[in-house]
Amino acid sequence: MSPTDTSPLKNSLGEAGDHLKQAARDAGDAIKGATGAAGDELRIGKAHVKSDLADSALAGISAAEEASAAAREQADVLMDKGRDLIDSAAELIRERPIASFGAAFAAGWIIAKLARSGDK
Repeated sequence: MSPTDTSPLKNSLGEAGDHLKQAARDAGDAIKGATGAAGDELRIGKAHVKSDLADSALAGISAAEEASAAAREQADVLMDKGRDLIDSAAELIRERPIASFGAAFAAGWIIAKLARSGDK
C-alpha cells in the first residue's frame, strides 16, 4: 500500500460507518421495544391499581352495610327494652295506684325543693 493510496482506509471507514448505523438502528429498536414493554407494564399496573381500588370500595361498602345493620339491630333492642320498662311501670301503677301516686308526689316535692333552694 502506498502512502497516497487511501482506498483501504476509506473502505474501513465506510465499513465502520455501516456498523455504527446498524448499531444505532439496533439501539433504536431496543429503545422502542423497551418503551413498548414499559407501556404494557404501566397499563397492567394501572389495571391492577384500579382493580385494587374497586375491591377496597366494595369492602368499604360492605363494612358500612354491616355496621348499619348492627346499629339497626341495637336500636331495635333498645326500643324493646324501653317498651318493656314502660309496660312494667304501667303494670306497677295498675297494681299499686296509691303507692305510685305517693312516689310521684314525693319525687315532685323533692324536685321542687331542690329547684327553690337553687334560687336563693
